[in-house]
Amino acid sequence: MLGQLHDLDLHLLRLFVSVVECGGFSAAQGQLGLSQSSISQQMAKLETRLGYRLCSRGKGGFRITPKGEQLLSATRGLFESIEAFRHQSNGVAGRLIGEVRLGLSEALDQSVLQRVAEAIRRFRERDESVRIELISAMPGEMERLLLQQRLDLAIGYFSQVQSAFDYRELFIETQHLYCAPGHPLFTHANPGDQDLQACDRVGHPYRFLRSDEPFQGERCSARSEQVEGTLAFILSGKHVGYLPSHFARTWEDKGLLRSVRHSDLSFDVAFHLARHRAQVAGDAQKAFEEDLLAAFA
Repeated sequence: MLGQLHDLDLHLLRLFVSVVECGGFSAAQGQLGLSQSSISQQMAKLETRLGYRLCSRGKGGFRITPKGEQLLSATRGLFESIEAFRHQSNGVAGRLIGEVRLGLSEALDQSVLQRVAEAIRRFRERDESVRIELISAMPGEMERLLLQQRLDLAIGYFSQVQSAFDYRELFIETQHLYCAPGHPLFTHANPGDQDLQACDRVGHPYRFLRSDEPFQGERCSARSEQVEGTLAFILSGKHVGYLPSHFARTWEDKGLLRSVRHSDLSFDVAFHLARHRAQVAGDAQKAFEEDLLAAFA
């Protein structure tokens, strides 16, 4: 009876299958490259290890026993499983597997989303079996998720004060100061500093702006972390606030928004790809980061 299978057992079982498929010991000599006596000795060794006869040969010719038939079926199934395992294990060697979790800032420009899509396309053309998760969140929330290692990568307008992160600049977004119909500045062609200071601005709790941002009015009775919330305050005609130029463009075209002192109150915000430098990145995460950087190059 066989206990654990060893290489010798697999060798003997392959010989057994060949003998049966060839129809006997003598017929198997050419295929196996062994003499008839050597084949006979190895078959006897296999029968000894198993504890039962597999075949008989005599005046009636070569015949496989009923137990030999059962072993033949089991052996063929074993070799099919071994071959399937070999293909699967070889495939895994060069395949990217696992999960990639990417955080994305809100209200991104169409061109930015197209580049993210390009990175996904590049990645999907690799030999991979990876689940990609896109998570939309505010910058502060993305930093928290990165610190907790619940995100692998994040694209946003970060404060860059986290020493635990590595940052790679991807693109620049322009912010303008806006007002809406009903606000005193909407019909004012060139408001002065005193006019601006009288305005009630929309505050943003996440301090991604520079300390010398163009407009820092003292009156601030409105607060929103989301772009949509800021827009609602501005559209009320009672507040001024900063919005991404690409986001505000549709509303400007409808005559519902107007930028204030476009030339000197606008500023640029750098968006970065951030990752936790202490988080050990797997092959899938490294490959996806490469594809993101290539798409934004």
